[in-house]
Order: sequence, then C-alpha cells, then structure tokens
Amino acid sequence: MPYKVRLTGLRQRLYAHQLIDAAPDLATVTIAGGDRTLEQNDKLWAMLTDVAMARPEGRRWTPETWKCAFMHSLGHQVAFAEGLDGSGPFPLGFRSSKLTKPQMSDLIETIYEYGARHGVVWSEKEKTNE
Repeated sequence: MPYKVRLTGLRQRLYAHQLIDAAPDLATVTIAGGDRTLEQNDKLWAMLTDVAMARPEGRRWTPETWKCAFMHSLGHQVAFAEGLDGSGPFPLGFRSSKLTKPQMSDLIETIYEYGARHGVVWSEKEKTNE
C-alpha cells in the first residue's frame, strides 16, 4: 500500500521516518517539492484573464490557451491525441494543478515578463508596505 505524507511539521517527519524504517527492501521513496498554493492558483487565473483581455499581438485566445502557451514556453511537454470526430488533434497535459510551488512561481514570473513587454494592465492591486 503506497503512503503519501505531507511534511508540515515534526510529527509528520517522524511518521515518514517510521514508514521508511519499516519499508521492505527495494521499496521506492520519492521526495517532491511542495504543491502550488491556492493563492498562486488564484493569481495565475487572474493574470491569464488579464492577458486574454489585452489580446497581445492580436491573439484572441482563452485564458486556458494562454496557460498552455506559457507552460510550453517554460519547457513543459504536451502530448496530442486525435479527436473522435475527425476534428483534428487535441492537447493532453498542461495541468497547472500538478506544478510545484517553485514551478508555479516561474510560470507567474513568465506571465509578468510577457505582460510587461505587451502592455498588459493587471487587474490585481499592487500590495503596499503599509
């Protein structure tokens, strides 16, 4: 039976150690970076909507299409499958929900950079240090 432990404190770390100590030979252990946050997800979709509304370079893309384009620019791979009705291929993958927190930060920074070059007006209010 596979186990998944989110390391949020000492208790979870001790539990993870117990699982490793009790694991059989040839078991596999994977340590992955933290998942993206809900705040990052909210920010991503607000930014993608802003970019879509700005229509840079005349592109009338949906926020979802923009997300795929930005993820592709960061090297995330996508596969294609043929549509059932002969309408052509459609993309598989590009799920931002699978990004780690650092990967999501990279995606957001890429969108900021692109938006800055194309005059996108962000709907998000800037945070002040008050």
